[in-house]
Amino acid sequence: MLQVAGVDKRKWGGGGGHVCTVGSCRGAVSPPDMSVPGMHGSCTGHTGQGVGSCWGQGDLRMTLSLQQAQELYRDALAGGQSSFLLQQEGAGGDVFSCSLGNLPPGEEAALTLRYVCELPLEPDGATRYLLPAMLRPRYTPHRWDGEDVTQGVQRVPPGELPYTLSLSITLQLPHGIDRVLSNCSLTPLSYRAGNQTTAQVSLAQEPPWDRDMELLVHYAELHKPSAVLEAGLPEVEPGSLMGDPAVMVTLLPSLLEALPGQSLAGEFIFLLDRSGSMACPMDGLDYSAQRIDSAKETLVLLLKSLPLGCYFNIYGFGSWFESFYPQSVGYTQQTMAESLQRVQQLQADLGGTEILAPLQAIYRSPCLDGHPRQLFVFTDGEVRNTQDVIAEVQRHRGAHRCFSFGIREGASMALVKGIARAAGGSAEFITGQDRMQPKALQSLKRALQPAVTGISLSWDLPPGMEAALLGWGPEVIFPGQRCLIYAQLRGQPQPSDTAVGGVTLQYCIQDQTYKEMLQFPLQPQDGDR
Repeated sequence: MLQVAGVDKRKWGGGGGHVCTVGSCRGAVSPPDMSVPGMHGSCTGHTGQGVGSCWGQGDLRMTLSLQQAQELYRDALAGGQSSFLLQQEGAGGDVFSCSLGNLPPGEEAALTLRYVCELPLEPDGATRYLLPAMLRPRYTPHRWDGEDVTQGVQRVPPGELPYTLSLSITLQLPHGIDRVLSNCSLTPLSYRAGNQTTAQVSLAQEPPWDRDMELLVHYAELHKPSAVLEAGLPEVEPGSLMGDPAVMVTLLPSLLEALPGQSLAGEFIFLLDRSGSMACPMDGLDYSAQRIDSAKETLVLLLKSLPLGCYFNIYGFGSWFESFYPQSVGYTQQTMAESLQRVQQLQADLGGTEILAPLQAIYRSPCLDGHPRQLFVFTDGEVRNTQDVIAEVQRHRGAHRCFSFGIREGASMALVKGIARAAGGSAEFITGQDRMQPKALQSLKRALQPAVTGISLSWDLPPGMEAALLGWGPEVIFPGQRCLIYAQLRGQPQPSDTAVGGVTLQYCIQDQTYKEMLQFPLQPQDGDR
């Protein structure tokens, strides 16, 4: 049997305060009297879409298509050679598996997985990092013919885990670190610079394995814009993504709140997960509130906070779905009172987690003139057809905004963040002792704000250089919402350490134009990666 060599070592580093680089190293030792023919492990991460599969043998590493990598791995095993295969599992984009084969007797192997992820922003301004502790089963919709990633994973009781965790965290923030909080025991925060822009902290003891580990980082100057430059790799030819420098710009636009007397009309549709798992406790403890009860309390609060003159409807979904009204109804004292009474009667009694069908029904319902549609989705689940759901939301992005809420540890980040991003909304996650209401009210506040239009970016760079956006540019901006912009800097590198670039974000709200401007050095500074 495989002996795991004691430690899953993880290093967490903050880059510019709003993204982190995670390195996870897991050691394994083959017993001295036998070789290990093949072993398999899975892990979860907060990464985006994968680009293929990685096969390796000795010092050789190759990124290939899935089929090519699997064939090479099987051929190496059949030939008695040591080999490994790392691949993204399923369509969700957040589960990776690694297979290691033919480890000779007494030999050691170390698997290091590195990834970069954006850190979500909490209502109080802290950034949040979550280290998944478990790979949870995912719901498979009826007649789903795709693969099921989690069913083949070995289940191990928390008290019998064959490894421990060592975690060290290095924080680098342009404008200072205030404090770091966690649901696990940490060592005291140790500042490495007099201006408190660099600090280190570690786990003080082994974390509990029955829940995800959470870190909250609070900033000294949250709303101050910043830019972080990453130099290109010296061994890679300039002109490519990895060979050119890249910049991440962080902006928190100072948008004005909606003024009194402005029209707050809209159509608000609430889609509530009523699958059987919503009857489980919020934090896995029998004495904590059920997820469905927390969601119902939040729904009551949202209903009472809607503006007069709007329209609304409430859907519940599981293996099937149902709605309070055939079409959205006007928000009056009578319809609100009737809906509040019906909300109190809702139960987690609709079976599985089939979210695609109710979304399609909502989109078939025509939008109301003069009432922009705002969709609020509450779910605790993970589904196999994540990409189908995101694609359905994406097809209707021009007609609505989607605000999503993941309830419990283990809610699918790919699903919750994917549908919000696809329709220009925001995503929130509620775990453990978190209260759902403040996050829901924050999203409602954003939904009530006037639309931001005319969003554009302009770059001020020295002659011979240009910026190419990586991924989507900002399409929707809300008051107090962070805006992360990534760009590849092409052209000749600047020899002078004093060379600077600039970026201007311009947008319009109700015929008023706003600008956010920021300058950044074109050479890596202390703390830049």
